[in-house]
Amino acid sequence: MIPDNLLYTRSHEWVKIQDNTILAGITFFAQEQLGDITFVELPEKGKRLEQGQEMGVVESVKAASEIYAPVSGEVIDVNKDLEITPELINQDPFGKGWIVKIKITAEVEGLLSPDEYAELVESQ
Repeated sequence: MIPDNLLYTRSHEWVKIQDNTILAGITFFAQEQLGDITFVELPEKGKRLEQGQEMGVVESVKAASEIYAPVSGEVIDVNKDLEITPELINQDPFGKGWIVKIKITAEVEGLLSPDEYAELVESQ
């Protein structure tokens, strides 16, 4: 399941660009690999991030996995629902399971198209 209206990172985050902001979360593939998600550590609102910088953690019954900033920018919103119901990421990773909204402060580059991401997933 790789929606074609999103962009992706090599570390399995998805990105939806909306004007000068992005909405991001982890992909279906990532949540499937993790299993049942039990906890999400969210970044703080106002935090400035560099693309590729660790911005949070997703913990599951199997493992903990870092979440990386897909773009450089400032965190303007986080999905507080995940603090109470982290399994939203398993249930709806591209919708109610979104993680962060970032105001873009640098050129967006290095993201993968849906086809490129599909190739990456197939090779793993």
